[in-house]
Amino acid sequence: MTERATLGVAVIGTGKMGADHVRRLHEVVSGARVSAVVDVDAERAKTIAARVDGCTAYTDPASAMAAADVDAVLIASPGPAHEAALLQAFEHDLPVLCEKPLTPDAASALRVVEAEQRLGHRRAQVGFMRRYDTEYMKLKALLETGQLGRPLMLHNRHRNAASPPFFTSSMLISDSVAHETDVTRWLLGHEITAVTVLRPTPSANAPGDLQDPQFVVFETDGGALADVEIFVNCGFGYQVQAEAVCERGTARIGEGHAMVTNMAGRWGGTIAQDFVERFADAYDREVQAWVDATRRGEVTGPSVWDGYAAAAVCEAGVRSLNDGGRTTVELVERPALYG
Repeated sequence: MTERATLGVAVIGTGKMGADHVRRLHEVVSGARVSAVVDVDAERAKTIAARVDGCTAYTDPASAMAAADVDAVLIASPGPAHEAALLQAFEHDLPVLCEKPLTPDAASALRVVEAEQRLGHRRAQVGFMRRYDTEYMKLKALLETGQLGRPLMLHNRHRNAASPPFFTSSMLISDSVAHETDVTRWLLGHEITAVTVLRPTPSANAPGDLQDPQFVVFETDGGALADVEIFVNCGFGYQVQAEAVCERGTARIGEGHAMVTNMAGRWGGTIAQDFVERFADAYDREVQAWVDATRRGEVTGPSVWDGYAAAAVCEAGVRSLNDGGRTTVELVERPALYG
């Protein structure tokens, strides 16, 4: 298939993530340009659009998608708005990169899966950017060689310096552990069948009645166990780490010790302060891969099925958090479109 010329992208949502993607497409990624930005805040959309020559500001996603210079869509709006934008993009048969979550719940995510099935071909990639992180890719490649033997356990740690003021206890699962849900499925090649959320004594640094930290245990259909320490008010920075424990060895990533300093009787390094800093290269790699595949007429990367599976696992996790005990994950049969 002949590769498309420069891809005209409409970025929907111009908050922190959307604005960063506009910058990325404009300054870092090759083969694409930002032809439209969309935000319910018209002034914010105009301000962002003014930074890019030839970019038009819209307040309505459908209007942007109908524009002649829009070939693809990047959705970075809040999760509750994703379903409508995805369905509109499917109506125009436009390629989509949708930031996670695909949608906030399994029922709406399944509607997106069903809509894409009706198209008869994949159109959307979900923004699980850790799959494009160098360390995670190395761990995935190592596990696939079989050198370490069968994976038995996967230990995950996910720490933020401080949570946003609007964060709720359930959002630790649906907005944060969603990433570990995806990497567990991806690294192990297993589906998650049950979730148990344990509640240690909340940190004194957790605001209000926020249940922070939490300890999450996944069971998989391959017989492995995975755990997640999610601690969003650790106070010292942003850390994401993983260790695979296998029959013949272990592998650990996320130590962050690329540079260690020695000075004034101390040694140490620095800790990233947020996900944008920690995963900057992964986001660049993810968006470039999406642009390259789209220009070839292909869709690669995490699918809407992956987004649906993550939503179903997170729903089970929230039920476990609220009700206590082990909660099973219920998935529909995987459609042939997603392998």
